Amino acid sequence: MSARPRSLQSRLSLWLAAQTLFGLSVICFAIYLVTAWNFGQKQEEELSNKAELVQHLLQEAEKGGDLVFLRHKLDDFFSMQDDVTLSISAGGRQLFESRPTAGGKWMLRDLQVPWTQAGATTQLAVRIGVNTAQEAQLLRRLAWTLLGAVVLGTALVSLTGMWLVRRGLKPLKTLTERTAAMAPDKANQPIDADDFAQELRPWITQFNALLLRVQRAYVQLESFNADVAHELRTPLANLIGSTELALTRPRSNEELQTVLASNLEEVGRLSGIVTDMLFLSQAERGAPMRTRAVTSLAAQATDVIDFYDAMLEEAGLRAEVRGDAMADVDAALVRRALFNLLGNAIRFATPASTIRIEIGEESATEFAVAVVNKGEPIAPAALPRLFERFYRAARARDGSTRHHGLGLSIVEAIARMHGGRVFAASRGGETRIGFTVAKR
Repeated sequence: MSARPRSLQSRLSLWLAAQTLFGLSVICFAIYLVTAWNFGQKQEEELSNKAELVQHLLQEAEKGGDLVFLRHKLDDFFSMQDDVTLSISAGGRQLFESRPTAGGKWMLRDLQVPWTQAGATTQLAVRIGVNTAQEAQLLRRLAWTLLGAVVLGTALVSLTGMWLVRRGLKPLKTLTERTAAMAPDKANQPIDADDFAQELRPWITQFNALLLRVQRAYVQLESFNADVAHELRTPLANLIGSTELALTRPRSNEELQTVLASNLEEVGRLSGIVTDMLFLSQAERGAPMRTRAVTSLAAQATDVIDFYDAMLEEAGLRAEVRGDAMADVDAALVRRALFNLLGNAIRFATPASTIRIEIGEESATEFAVAVVNKGEPIAPAALPRLFERFYRAARARDGSTRHHGLGLSIVEAIARMHGGRVFAASRGGETRIGFTVAKR
């Protein structure tokens, strides 16, 4: 089981503490290095000064040629300075040596100084050193002081940072409370973004947009449920009424057959609604097409016209196909869409007119299939809603109540399954409704 993720507050506080620890450590380490370097420079300078002094004393003693005088001078000088040590030797013979402080830490420098006496020149080996114990002790104290400053500073900044982070995240808690307080019946009341910090406003804007989409979907679902109930109520009422009427008294075989035929028609209508709803549900869930093949769209349109031949003749209409395109589609689904479109056109076309099925290239990526009929125009306000479930642009038209208003919704679902879209236009006495399929 994975570890429970830390809260945003603890995460920010931890990062702030780590950043503070790192920053203070770098600063204190830099202070220590600079101080140590300064001490080293000071010791080097002091050592150089002492070396110059010793060389000067040696030069004076060399002029006088008196080593006793040199020893007295060196004794007088180094006896007062316990932090400096000096050793002079020549040819393995010790000429002078000061007594250094015990336990000291020394910085030493070796010199070779020429010494001329009685016409003979020898090299004096001079070793001079300065005691660095005091500076080393100061550096140790400084190191512990800086370490304490890092620890205390990190603790102080971390505690202060936790308080600041908690205070800074308070708007998130307020936003959570506002969100939790929203009731289903108040989902249409968005959160006011002006009450929150600038950084939270984009999130609140997106959340309000999501609420709006959910509200629209909820309203659409309520409307859809009402439409389904309405569509199912009529055939169910017809079934119940005809059956109750048939049972009021004994019926002949012919009368019972008539009742059963009527009931069968209503059951068929119910079955059609359920089948169409099941198809739309599967399409919305992203159900794939069963079969795909490159086929002629004009050939599919011709098959549909042949199916409606008797209905066209009865209505006094003609149908023709214009254009063609080879598309990679599910032929059965394309025919189903054309069945719905041509069926609508036959119902609303002007008698003795010609219905056209136009097929062609809509764009560089789409083929278009449109059914065009002459007839009563559709109001512009109704055009965008033609493909909604159970929507009828003209309920008062003859025969409109015999259809449940899912045909064009199925056309839209089929178009989406083929990577296309639907379109509708009504102008100049002609209505043009169709769909597109993507080129493959």
